[in-house]
Amino acid sequence: MKQNLHPIYEEMVVTCACGNTFTVGGSRKTLHVDVCDKCHPFITGTQKFIDAMGRVDKFMAKRQAASGYVKKNKKGAEVVDKTPKSLKEMLDAKKKLSKPEAKVEAVVSEA
Repeated sequence: MKQNLHPIYEEMVVTCACGNTFTVGGSRKTLHVDVCDKCHPFITGTQKFIDAMGRVDKFMAKRQAASGYVKKNKKGAEVVDKTPKSLKEMLDAKKKLSKPEAKVEAVVSEA
């Protein structure tokens, strides 16, 4: 086996974003964490929003930039999105589809 392979195990001070500090064993002197057992939403029963490194803002910026994007087919013509955007449009689309089926069923039952 190789000699001096393992790191030195010493006391480590863990500091949470809420201000709580405690000591554990580890290979570093200090460790900074966002959430600890004193402020975790599951344990405390309170909802707390944590935005690490602006991920929500980054996502919203990407979504805003993509809203202006227009999809084009191979010929260069714009593709029109015909999917229903609201519940009312979905129900209207379902009615339009069900009307021809009703006529087909009536013709089949008459024969």
